[in-house]
Amino acid sequence: MKTTEIFTSQLPVGEKLSIKRTRFEPLNKKGKNLKRISIVSGIHGDELEGQLVIYLLAKWLNENIEKLNAIVDIYPAINPLGIDTITRSFPGYDIDLNRAFPGSENEFLPGQVVHALAQDIKGSDIAIDIHSSNIFLREIPQIRINKQFSKETLPLAKQLNCDFIWIHDAVTVLEATFSHTLNLLGTKTLVVEMGVGMRLTKEYGDQLLIGILNLMKKQKMIDCTEKFEIRKPFSSEKGEVFYINAPKSGLFVPSLDHCEIIEKNQKIGEIVNPLTGEVLSELFAPNGGILFTLREYPVVYEGSLLARIFGEKCEEN
Repeated sequence: MKTTEIFTSQLPVGEKLSIKRTRFEPLNKKGKNLKRISIVSGIHGDELEGQLVIYLLAKWLNENIEKLNAIVDIYPAINPLGIDTITRSFPGYDIDLNRAFPGSENEFLPGQVVHALAQDIKGSDIAIDIHSSNIFLREIPQIRINKQFSKETLPLAKQLNCDFIWIHDAVTVLEATFSHTLNLLGTKTLVVEMGVGMRLTKEYGDQLLIGILNLMKKQKMIDCTEKFEIRKPFSSEKGEVFYINAPKSGLFVPSLDHCEIIEKNQKIGEIVNPLTGEVLSELFAPNGGILFTLREYPVVYEGSLLARIFGEKCEEN
């Protein structure tokens, strides 16, 4: 195990920005053409779920290093300034790092950071970029992949023990993301989204750890006799995503638990007015399926996203 600074920059008041990577390598690697997998988190400073997953993976590797057949690079905190200040963007620049790729060594500081990251990970066989939701929404463990690269990445996504695979059509803004940049560079890259911002969800961390170990086993990156029980994910290839937005401003009180299987017209929750005791609006599912996104922060305004449901589209009578 070796920890390296992949990028440094002097900051005001004598401080230094440092982006670090820890590398795990097999005990006996001579004469081997080793595969490499890179695990990234903390591109957004208010998303911490990935740090737990990386900790659990590092702990497993420390305890089972004799089983390792590949290089494992972990990058827990790409935006350490954002993590320190509980800020999603890159402080001082108000820049979303996941909209700044591929960057350049001659750009402003955020562009230099993302360029250094992309160049360091370039050449990996697989990369996994772990995100949380924001503080407003809770997401079940899901993988989001660009349709442009789905032929190569979908088989890997099915091995990661997540509940849902969401295949997006190419959108211009996605071209500035970590995953799009690394896929273009030839590294099969998956984006995992799970949990809620500024929090840790231990069961989700344990779930994704099993998925990463299963993927590494399937790719012969580890020698492991343990049989991992892997969930069979729903896939957006075989259905549609339905959105529920707030028709009124108020306090959202959910009627269901996150990740439930629901039926069409089942009650999702209510928007209430605490001042008057009124129910301002009742929300019902437009379609049956799995409730994979649910509002976590209860104060809502008209148009706020409350829930997302994945299911097969119903034929109208």
